[in-house]
Amino acid sequence: MTDTSILLTDTVLYRASDGIAVLTLNRPEKLNAIDYDMADRLLGLLDRLEIDSSIGAVILTGAGPKAFSAGADIAQFSESVRKGPVVAVRDFVRRGQSMTARLEAFPKPIIAAVNGLAFGGGCEITEAVHLAVASDQATFAKPEIRLGMPPTFGGTQRLSRLGGRKRALEHLLTGDTFGPERALELGLVNRVVPHAELMASAQALARRILRHSPLAVAGIITAVTRGLNMGIAEGLLAESEQFARIAPTQDLREGIDAWLGRRSPSFSGA
Repeated sequence: MTDTSILLTDTVLYRASDGIAVLTLNRPEKLNAIDYDMADRLLGLLDRLEIDSSIGAVILTGAGPKAFSAGADIAQFSESVRKGPVVAVRDFVRRGQSMTARLEAFPKPIIAAVNGLAFGGGCEITEAVHLAVASDQATFAKPEIRLGMPPTFGGTQRLSRLGGRKRALEHLLTGDTFGPERALELGLVNRVVPHAELMASAQALARRILRHSPLAVAGIITAVTRGLNMGIAEGLLAESEQFARIAPTQDLREGIDAWLGRRSPSFSGA
């Protein structure tokens, strides 16, 4: 691959190549703990990537040999707590929930490449993104209960939707660590691969998606994300609405013509 864009910030690295953006949480000395600056920078980069037509997929990973992300920066969070619940909810909870909600609803596929420990907020990011590949050296935990609090970046909601109420509660209520095979069983990740193959596997998954119409990809993500919080009748309506948006597009005409002509389609995103 040939790099087309590289941008360095203090807490997030950004690299783009061949239609795939790689975002790297970059506080390895803190096990990539998510402070307010990191969350804000990640949201800012997602805003840029959403309107960048050269990017069709995003891979999110962690810097350094140990961690995807150890979760929230507890030292910073504690300062907000000391200022009272209004400040703590505003600065910490809403920021974290906005971050994971943005990842979940992002119209381009986001793949987590979980390269090490994914605790707390790092686990919640993995829950929120569309797809995830885990290294066989990855470890996971929902350790917030050890602090005397529930998860606050969506972890009480998404893990139970992925793995079921009882399996989620076991991890939420014990705070115990679990390995990548358990994460696979819970539906938290799509596959587990040897550590040395992690990024190649995530890139290959992204390229398999990039073969298809970006309009169809966005429509599927939107319908699935919205439908998770709806009854079946409302979800089917959301599905119908996404089809109606795509029906008049050149991409659908090209897809049908290519199918009928027994050739590979060439999608333009229009």
